[in-house]
Amino acid sequence: MHIEAFGHSVMGSTHSDNHDAFVLDAENAIFMVADGGRVHPKGHVASQKATETIQNVVLTAIDPDETRLSRDIMDEEESLRERLRYAMGQACTKIRNHSDMVPDCKGMETTLTMVLIEDSIAHYAHVGDSRLYLFRDGKLRRLTRDHTVVQKEIDAGRLTPELAKMAPSKDVLTQSIGAQGAIEPITSTRPVDPEDVLLLCTDGLTDALDDAELTKLMADNPIEELPFVLTDAAIEAGSDDNITVIVIQIVE
Repeated sequence: MHIEAFGHSVMGSTHSDNHDAFVLDAENAIFMVADGGRVHPKGHVASQKATETIQNVVLTAIDPDETRLSRDIMDEEESLRERLRYAMGQACTKIRNHSDMVPDCKGMETTLTMVLIEDSIAHYAHVGDSRLYLFRDGKLRRLTRDHTVVQKEIDAGRLTPELAKMAPSKDVLTQSIGAQGAIEPITSTRPVDPEDVLLLCTDGLTDALDDAELTKLMADNPIEELPFVLTDAAIEAGSDDNITVIVIQIVE
């Protein structure tokens, strides 16, 4: 098994900076997208520091005991997920410490969604409203759940996904890396099969395109063109936000 991965990021038409950051490290099979808070002028600093810190922590040979938040006995998969949680916590601390030293960065924050693939197993971790999808056998399945106020309303049955896109609070996060203090990343593990495609993206893509539109585009286009096809489609659909897309295919 080997991995093919392609990525693309574009600045939104109403932005003066691209606050998104991404990591596409096919050699180490680690992939991330991060979306620095658009209301903060230093959002790009937050997303860059988060991705750099997490990549360094995950790939550095640290004693597993040092990355363990829980002292319970855990299997190899749980130990790896624990390392991802620890890495996100370290990124949160790094951003807060930087904010304390640089007044212009006070309050900056970022989303982050990542996946690490090892021995046909995808381990992923998530904070915020960037997303991870699995495209398998022509069907698209979202693997992450947004940490937003409107997602809570959807879960409670008080708001439909369609109305959520128009809600004034649709961009308000309930968790982020940085400004909001301690975080509780969602982590999980999933086997991946040959020909599976994983899609990592920021909300500039998913605010403009629904799951049905994403499914059709992914089914109709070759993997190496998908990041460009998807970003172009989102812009054509009216997205004025920064858009970042990574697609990862498992190949026998």
